[in-house]
Amino acid sequence: MRPHLTVEQRQLAVRLKARGLSLREIGPQVGCSHQGVALIVRHASRRPVRRDGWVPGPGRLTLADREEITLGLHAGESFTVIAARLGKATSTVSREVAAGGGRAQYRAWRAHQRAREQARRPKTPKLACPRLAVQVALWLEEWWHLSRSRAGCGPSSQAIP
Repeated sequence: MRPHLTVEQRQLAVRLKARGLSLREIGPQVGCSHQGVALIVRHASRRPVRRDGWVPGPGRLTLADREEITLGLHAGESFTVIAARLGKATSTVSREVAAGGGRAQYRAWRAHQRAREQARRPKTPKLACPRLAVQVALWLEEWWHLSRSRAGCGPSSQAIP
């Protein structure tokens, strides 16, 4: 049995239907069949649904932004037009669509899930590799000694009476 759709997925389906997309176009956007979309649209929210509590940080693309990208792509708009409507840089929209599989494969909900997974903590630290950590520590120590000696703080700069 498939898991229930989240509140955000249901809301997305209803919004896309209100904007005039067909059930077959909405299904892949929210990750269910067109029959599932028909049920969602017909029975707004009678069933309890699980909440997705993740909210992107400030300056990040929200699910609503990603929906606008989807609608712009569906309408054949350029990245520049979509970005201007969102108030974001064109490169942001371009990178988002490229990471989501390109113009033909981009889906707002999948892109939002991918962004949530990439933002999860804890992440493996960059210096988890012991060899790399030792090398970086040596470089930092060398840099520290060089900067102190050039600044006149090292033992070689002190005058012997």
